[in-house]
Amino acid sequence: MINKIKNKFALTESGAKGLLKASVSAFFMYASYMLPIFLIMFFTQDVLEGNLKSVSFYVMEIVIIAIVICTIVYINYNALYTETYKESANLRIEIAETLKSLPLSYFSKHNISDLSQVIMSDVERIEHAMSHAIPHAIGFSAYFCVIGIMMLVGNIKLALCVLIPVVLSFLIIKGSKKYQIKVSTKYFDQLRENSESFQESIELQQEIKSFGLENKIKKNLDKKMEESEKIHLRTEFSQILPVQISSSILKLTLGVTIFFGTAVYLNGEASLLYLIGYIIAAAKIMEGVDGVYENIGEIFYIDARIKRIKELRETKTQEGKPCEINNFDIEFKNVDFSYSREGRKIIDNVSFSARQNQVTALVGPSGCGKTTILKLMSRLYDNDSGEILLDGKNIKNIDTDSLFENISIVFQDVTLFNSSIMENIRIGKLSASDEEVIKAAKFAGCDSFINKLPQGYNTSIGENGSKLSGGERQRISIARAILKDAPIIILDEIAASLDIENEKKIQESLNKLIKGKTVVIISHRLKSIENANKIIVMNNGKIESQGTHKEFLSNSKLYQSMIEKSNMTEEYVY
Repeated sequence: MINKIKNKFALTESGAKGLLKASVSAFFMYASYMLPIFLIMFFTQDVLEGNLKSVSFYVMEIVIIAIVICTIVYINYNALYTETYKESANLRIEIAETLKSLPLSYFSKHNISDLSQVIMSDVERIEHAMSHAIPHAIGFSAYFCVIGIMMLVGNIKLALCVLIPVVLSFLIIKGSKKYQIKVSTKYFDQLRENSESFQESIELQQEIKSFGLENKIKKNLDKKMEESEKIHLRTEFSQILPVQISSSILKLTLGVTIFFGTAVYLNGEASLLYLIGYIIAAAKIMEGVDGVYENIGEIFYIDARIKRIKELRETKTQEGKPCEINNFDIEFKNVDFSYSREGRKIIDNVSFSARQNQVTALVGPSGCGKTTILKLMSRLYDNDSGEILLDGKNIKNIDTDSLFENISIVFQDVTLFNSSIMENIRIGKLSASDEEVIKAAKFAGCDSFINKLPQGYNTSIGENGSKLSGGERQRISIARAILKDAPIIILDEIAASLDIENEKKIQESLNKLIKGKTVVIISHRLKSIENANKIIVMNNGKIESQGTHKEFLSNSKLYQSMIEKSNMTEEYVY
């Protein structure tokens, strides 16, 4: 039962247990509402038989029933909302843990706004359904089955008067399920599209204003909002219509019970006491079912959100076992990779080695796959075929935590957190002291601009370092790598945002840092990699040649062409 609830509503195990507990309490709550009916029936029987008891006896019964109902309602309330809020937190934590374990390739194929909506909006919708709809629907269904059996045992004809309209109305709701889910899923997708468009318009404000696109973007957003409102109305109508038809049929329950029940009574097939009891029961069941139909509508509405969470959970994660790495040579053997199954190969049958205590440089035209090689090497992506070996072990078999603790990466695109400079650099080594952070910052050439800031190292740098220049952000990223001091160093165009003076300072610092390490570097400034132990020239995802700067000057036409273009660029005058 727990597993069924867990899979049905995409809950954690504790959430499924909490939902079951809330559903059980909801069942007893509905059952307790029948106690006043039994009291009325017994009172009526006493009147008919002339066997009235003292007023205090009936008052005592009323008080006892009131206490029982209040107690059960209180327990149900706590079970509903306490478990709901616990599961809301647990579900968000579980999703965050799942996201943490996913490969980078997943995030390149999914919009970030969609993932944030899963954590915030989707969980919030499920949270509301858990506290208002699901337990009541499950609890009432169980209650209806029990009370239905009791009614059939008491008097089949009177029971059928009550049950047949309820079953017919339920069949209408059941029949509209697929259509309701289809329309609500379409609305769900449109909301996702709106969210992505709004995020894009916020992130690209500089480009929008620079090129005068305000009106175009505004019209596009207005159009999407209008379309989502139309879909929203259709979604609401698709839920209201079957519920209203079902409610109309459901309202026949009381009339049918009175009409046919009277005939049954007049034929002597049921006592007046039973007739009154069934009429009251019909009214209570009709009221309960009407409320449950709204709950069922909400359950249909969250179907797309449940599927999205399930899809996220079922995404293949990077596996591997923790292991100790003693040698830091990296070897590629016939490696292939593409960003999608249908896409072209970005890396095509690539084989090379990057040795410890050496600098290996990757060069080639833009788009030839250099940065992708670095991402595969650090297992931010998994290669499609071939092998990537570290210490003779396939990195697909190495736990990502074991791998990442031995790698320092500085990519061309720098990501910083909205925190202080001190904490942004400390990400490289969370246990580092302030003195160690400052030392790494000096090595990376950060100290000069940090000391000019109002609060020095404690200055908050804004979202993704918005208060810093591109070069300053790049230097903080380099300081992280220096602080981590890992045995494998991966550098991707680290000088792209640096001026000549700071590039020279950082190169001097890196020369001290890279001793005894495996260093792989990409640079368009070919002058900076002339002394690399090995240079790998890439073109169209393949390795054109491997060797040294001197060797390539005589035997690699592509390398010679790149040198010529680099010299022309440096000599160009505006």
